[in-house]
Amino acid sequence: MSVRELWISGYRSVHALRFELAPVTVVVGPNGSGKTNVYRSLYLLHAAARGDFAHTLAEEGGMPSALWAGARKKTETARVTVGVRLEDLAYELSCGLVPPPQGPFMLDPDVKEETVWVHEGTRRHVVAERRAQSVFARDAEGRRTTFAARLWGHESVLAQISEPHRFPLLSALRAELLHWRFYHHFRTDPDSPLRHEQVGVRTPALAHDGRDLAAALMTIQEIGDARAMHEAVTRAFPGARLELGAEEGRFSLHLHMPGLGRPLGAAELSDGTLRYLCLLAALLSPRPPAFLALNEPETSLHPSLLEPLARLIADASRRGQIFVTTHAGELATSLEKHTRAALLTLRRTGGATELVDETDTD
Repeated sequence: MSVRELWISGYRSVHALRFELAPVTVVVGPNGSGKTNVYRSLYLLHAAARGDFAHTLAEEGGMPSALWAGARKKTETARVTVGVRLEDLAYELSCGLVPPPQGPFMLDPDVKEETVWVHEGTRRHVVAERRAQSVFARDAEGRRTTFAARLWGHESVLAQISEPHRFPLLSALRAELLHWRFYHHFRTDPDSPLRHEQVGVRTPALAHDGRDLAAALMTIQEIGDARAMHEAVTRAFPGARLELGAEEGRFSLHLHMPGLGRPLGAAELSDGTLRYLCLLAALLSPRPPAFLALNEPETSLHPSLLEPLARLIADASRRGQIFVTTHAGELATSLEKHTRAALLTLRRTGGATELVDETDTD
């Protein structure tokens, strides 16, 4: 199911934001405009389905740090709300601070409300609703069921009700969110797993941090589009050739570069080259996700790699929906050239992230 619309309120620099998504959505804006906060809001939905919502927020500093950082009206409740509309399903989660006494888990979120509904034309039918610890859902026959079991307040109902035969719509929604993929940061320091041999296991989807790069590339070579992979390497590095090795159950990668007497191992490659190979592995996955999000993929890349990257993204968009944040104008322009990308521009006004109205000439 494609993602049709996203809305966010009360999250860090985002006071209130709502927009539609296209098959390829490119979010641009200067540093500090809130691009990463929009990307992270999508990741929060994925984390909610995975049962990792509290841990994900803790990595950002916990619930207090996730709340809207600007001024708040006296009547305005301190809450983070994130919602998404798919083709015929929609989901919204609202959370806030743990009520007093907070105890040792003061960084945890407290899920206040969750709603799942189905769109039928202009009509909206609620199929699940949570208010604090009270939850009801409609089963496969449409009967309203109230849950007596107490839910964990810091996690989503999606991760706590696992009866797909009884609640197929909840199960379908959770499965969709779980299959989303996100790529933001690839470690390239000397101790990074990317720079060392890796255990040789079939890897149809690159890990979010790229730690299984050699295995992911080997999987593409064996069961994916090996020709596209090697052509993408040659486009990015003219005259270069990627070599993947397997010895005693461990995988390695080398890059043959023109003019050099020997291939370069992963430990010798530049940060930008390794990052490009990670993006290549993510975008050429033999098991493409329905929705893939890239946060500032141009980081550490030489400008000459932006056009080849745009072509990779364009090819991947034929297999699934793509969401990209970037402050590289050249990448955004190339994506508009190779795809029918929807370009959204963000700015900060009064501390709040907002969409720029492209029709506004002031």
